[in-house]
Amino acid sequence: QVHLEEAGGGLVQAGGSLRLSCAASGRSSTTGWFRQAPGKDREFVATSFRGSRTYYSDSVKDRFTISRDNAKNILFLQMNNLVPEDTAIYYCAADDRLIQSSLRRAAEYDYWGQGTQVTVSS
Repeated sequence: QVHLEEAGGGLVQAGGSLRLSCAASGRSSTTGWFRQAPGKDREFVATSFRGSRTYYSDSVKDRFTISRDNAKNILFLQMNNLVPEDTAIYYCAADDRLIQSSLRRAAEYDYWGQGTQVTVSS
C-alpha cells in the first residue's frame, strides 16, 4: 500500500509559477500527475515512468517539469507560465505495474493522493 499526499497548490496570476509536491509513504516505479477541472474528466499531466523517463501532455509540455527526489521519496511538479486553463485539482498517482502504453490512463494507476487545488486567475 502506498499513501500519497500532495501540497503546494494555491492561487496564482496568469504567467506565474507554482511547485507541487507529493510525499509518498512507499515506493512505486511510476509516479505521475493528473488534473481534473470542474465538469471534466481527469486528465494526464505528466509522469516519471519507472524512475527514468518522463512524459508530458501536449498542453503542459515546455511549461511543466516533473522530477523525483528518490532519497526523500517526493515527486515534484514545477509549473511555469501558468494559464487560466491550468485551473484544476491536481492529483498525484502511483503504480508499480504500468506499461508504457498505459501511463496516460488514470484508470491504470492504483494509488492516488487527495488532490490539491490550483487556481490561475487571468
